[in-house]
Amino acid sequence: MGEQYLAKVYITLKPGVLDPQGEAVKQGLVTMGYEGVKEVRVGKYLEVLLEAEDGHEAFKQVDEMCRRLLSNPVIERYRCEIAGSREDGET
Repeated sequence: MGEQYLAKVYITLKPGVLDPQGEAVKQGLVTMGYEGVKEVRVGKYLEVLLEAEDGHEAFKQVDEMCRRLLSNPVIERYRCEIAGSREDGET
């Protein structure tokens, strides 16, 4: 079979999409005395360990996962990175 790859996926809201969770975090930080905080955007970070023939195939699979399930393309954008192969499965 193939080798194991670790995919790192970053999902954020598109510009202009309201972020109530980010606003709540910002208000909390300002309340704690961090008056310089002007904006906070909350996103998601995922790690996916998968088996593929090579890094290109791993990237293709993760990109498809993001488009089909992991992100909402209407309001979110995503970025994914593939770390080097993990022959022993260690992360």
